[in-house]
Amino acid sequence: MEVKGVHHAYGRREVLRGIDLRLQPGVLAGIVGENGAGKSTLLKILSGELAPDRGAVIHDGGFGYCPQAAVLNDALTVRQHLDYFKVAYGLADLGRAEEVMEALQFSEYAGERAGVLSGGTRQKLNLTLALMHDPHTLLLDEPYQGFDWETYQRFWDLATWLRGEGRSVLLVSHLAYDATRLDVLWRLEGGILHEQIPERAA
Repeated sequence: MEVKGVHHAYGRREVLRGIDLRLQPGVLAGIVGENGAGKSTLLKILSGELAPDRGAVIHDGGFGYCPQAAVLNDALTVRQHLDYFKVAYGLADLGRAEEVMEALQFSEYAGERAGVLSGGTRQKLNLTLALMHDPHTLLLDEPYQGFDWETYQRFWDLATWLRGEGRSVLLVSHLAYDATRLDVLWRLEGGILHEQIPERAA
């Protein structure tokens, strides 16, 4: 994914003032920033949900987008969500979805309606739907919200596995959780990305 000179404003309030970034294959990257810094606006532009005022976003291959608030139908079961997205993505089977569900350990919830799932389990489904078509780039907005510690660890194992498969993963958060796991870290401040150097664990 390559982002060139992206600007966006709400009325006279300029939120993004020239965003440039390049996300290489096999990279685990993060963007952090204070609330109101423009992170959600940037993610919406990267995912195509919002058009920038100026600039361009170029995706080399498919991408998956996992928004902070899971967009699920409470009346449908987990399996029905997977079947619906299988058709939408034009997939031959649910093999990749089942791999992700197994990695996050919630396969036993396949027959449960989304409306009765806990917040953490809804987020697991949200992540599975974003990954089930095996995208080259995965965009994540506060992806571990609602996860317990064990699931949080499994999430990072999954992210590391995706990186090893040559996929690019971009996490957006207001805090740099486990920055030592990241290859690249940017801070969004003043409408511009400032590259940080993730501290490595000793």
